[in-house]
Amino acid sequence: MKILVAVKRVIDPYVKIRVKSDHSGVETQNIKMAMNPFDEIAVEEALRLREKNWATEVIAVSIGGDSSQETLRHALALGADRAVLVQTEDSLESLNIAKILKKIVDDEKPDLVLMGKQAIDGDNNQTPQMLAALLNWPQATYASKIEATNDHLQVTREIDGGLETISVHLPAVVSTDLRLNEPRYASLPNIMKAKKKPLDIRKLDGLGLSLKKHIEVLNVTAPPTRSGGVKVDSVTELLDKLQHEAKVL
Repeated sequence: MKILVAVKRVIDPYVKIRVKSDHSGVETQNIKMAMNPFDEIAVEEALRLREKNWATEVIAVSIGGDSSQETLRHALALGADRAVLVQTEDSLESLNIAKILKKIVDDEKPDLVLMGKQAIDGDNNQTPQMLAALLNWPQATYASKIEATNDHLQVTREIDGGLETISVHLPAVVSTDLRLNEPRYASLPNIMKAKKKPLDIRKLDGLGLSLKKHIEVLNVTAPPTRSGGVKVDSVTELLDKLQHEAKVL
């Protein structure tokens, strides 16, 4: 069994986001970057499935510039066997990312694609579903537990009403949620070993894909600054402020 894990390089979740002065996007220069947290959970789950002897190979794939090699090396240090980078400096939307991943899936022929349910920068939550549709594969989203057998997965997923358990036949696409597992840390020996693991770099132009832009970002602004709270002396004063200032009915 072969598992393909899609990972993305994003701004570190603990870094304060700043909007560019021209409002064209967020500032990424000299900003600490990291692997998308949901994707790190997907990598961990793939490694656990391999450790259970269900899978034999874990392949990490990312789409981005040269700096994305650092993210892939981190996945290799965690335990992935090899990595693939689709090199491009373009900003891609979810549908085009799904089309690129489909091409990689067609080439690598994995039995399972694992990926985070969403990236914390765009929060689109679209790529896993689009990839499954393009491949015409079963999909299980928001996975909080995965149990694997020879030819299918039993996936517990989080829904508004609680938990739902479904069975999907392989090959399939599964997107991971936060409660699926706790990602491991990369040890120093594994970080050193990761430098020698294969990392295949493929140019986006060489994949033979026809990608069309559907979305244009017009403006990016920071959310309005919240005003500080005030203390009130009585419940009557609180109710008065809620009714007349906050307009709470």
